[in-house]
Amino acid sequence: MISWKKHYKKGLLAFALLLSTGASVYAQGDAKKGEELFKANCAACHALDKQMVGPALGGVVERLKTEQNLDIDWLHQWIKDNEALRSSGDAYANEVFEKFNKAPMNTFPNLSDQDIDDILEYTTNPPVAETAAAAATGADAGQTTVADLEKARAERINSTIILISLLVIGGLLIWLLLKLRQLVKLQQTEELSGLNETRVASFSELYQKYNYIGKIALGLLGLLAFYGVWNWLMWIGVYKGYQPEQPIHFSHKIHAGDNKIDCQMCHSSAKYGKVSEIPSMNVCMNCHRNISEYNGSYFEPGRDKAFYDAEIQKIYKATGWDPASQQYTGKTEPIEWVRIHNMPDFVYFNHAQHVVAGEQAIISSHNKKNPNNKIDVVCKACHGAVDTMNVVTMANDFTMGWCIECHRTTEVDMNNTYNKEYFQNLHEKLKQQYPSKEGKITVDAIGGLECGKCHY
Repeated sequence: MISWKKHYKKGLLAFALLLSTGASVYAQGDAKKGEELFKANCAACHALDKQMVGPALGGVVERLKTEQNLDIDWLHQWIKDNEALRSSGDAYANEVFEKFNKAPMNTFPNLSDQDIDDILEYTTNPPVAETAAAAATGADAGQTTVADLEKARAERINSTIILISLLVIGGLLIWLLLKLRQLVKLQQTEELSGLNETRVASFSELYQKYNYIGKIALGLLGLLAFYGVWNWLMWIGVYKGYQPEQPIHFSHKIHAGDNKIDCQMCHSSAKYGKVSEIPSMNVCMNCHRNISEYNGSYFEPGRDKAFYDAEIQKIYKATGWDPASQQYTGKTEPIEWVRIHNMPDFVYFNHAQHVVAGEQAIISSHNKKNPNNKIDVVCKACHGAVDTMNVVTMANDFTMGWCIECHRTTEVDMNNTYNKEYFQNLHEKLKQQYPSKEGKITVDAIGGLECGKCHY
């Protein structure tokens, strides 16, 4: 009886251990929730399959267990407060800190134990999902096919036009050859000589009678030629539609459109400087130090993930960044960007004047539906919808007539609140000076047509 009770107790203990083990297995994290938490808290410095600012985290639980004999409790302590763990003298915590350039990892006291379990489950068993790249590749294949069909259609049309043109030219040549053959056969007989004299006399009489028509026609042709030359001269230096390829492909649609990056994030001097400046590569590295591959859902026609990843590698090469060691090598290469917008030397244009002072007028006229996105609208007024462009295109003529037309049609915001007292006095003077405009003052009324404003 005693033996039976003893075995019964052992059985209960084993069953309890089995239940607790089962509970611990099923209490492991949710990989899908862990993926969301990982992207929100960890993805800036870590990836599953490669080193970034921090080590690759794929299989980190098993790796620590086999290599360092550390359990999940150690990871909980490290993630919640790695500083406290290092201060306690933990050898491996300090080893990791030294190994990764003494870059302190953020503390995450806000994450619960379950959150951390979810993250660790994601690093151990990431959910298998349809990759966006594969879907995008399929979409691109469809777009590329359509583009190819259109291209083939255009080529067929061009071929037809060329063929018809060649047939017409060939027909004219055959006709001329036949005429020449007739002339050779006819030779210079007396009859032909008399016929020629008669024709010359008739032509001379006709010319004497109607020569004024010929002079008028010649005059019109001269005027048309003069207009053509003048028009050609007026369009020298006008490059609307100019769309050069850059040494590193940069899609404004992805950066400014899809990711909503403000123009001044890169062109920081546009608001307070004369020129908007070309961003330095260090500006690119502010983001791409941690973004080493493209994981977006949008793909340009004919582009794939490998293309965008290769362009990011060009940034690393230019800046001398080694993504493996997460350090700069000191070997840099200059980037020869192709300038798109370039005013002539005799034209003065100040970005700060248009962005700061001009923003009030442009917002009033062009952005009544979206008054919060001021800078963006000011940029678009001249540069077009850059946030939809994969390759930046010169969107406007940038001629003097184009600028004057903008000054004549853009209204001054008479109700702006910036430095209200100063502008209130100025606006009252304008209303008195231009009573016929009923308060709708345009930029030309405040010096927008003065030659000295734009020309030295």
